[in-house]
Amino acid sequence: MKRKMVRIFLIGTLFGVMITAAFTYVVAIPGNNTHWQTEIWERGGGAWTFDKHGRVGWKWMVDPIPDTPPAKPAVVPSSRTNVRTEKL
Repeated sequence: MKRKMVRIFLIGTLFGVMITAAFTYVVAIPGNNTHWQTEIWERGGGAWTFDKHGRVGWKWMVDPIPDTPPAKPAVVPSSRTNVRTEKL
């Protein structure tokens, strides 16, 4: 009986450590990392949101600024063509 209780305790402790590590990896490290904070700030900022059913999600406060600048429209020079008009 004692061995079974120790095994349940160790399994519960291991499970708790794994959940804590996953939470730290997903939430705490990006939130405290200046690289991630800078990326979020430069792209317009974002916030955690909750919908009416209690689901958690991420929402950009404005449209994210893309990594690449928008392409400038290409200017095509007009070629000189000889247009001959015929009189009918």
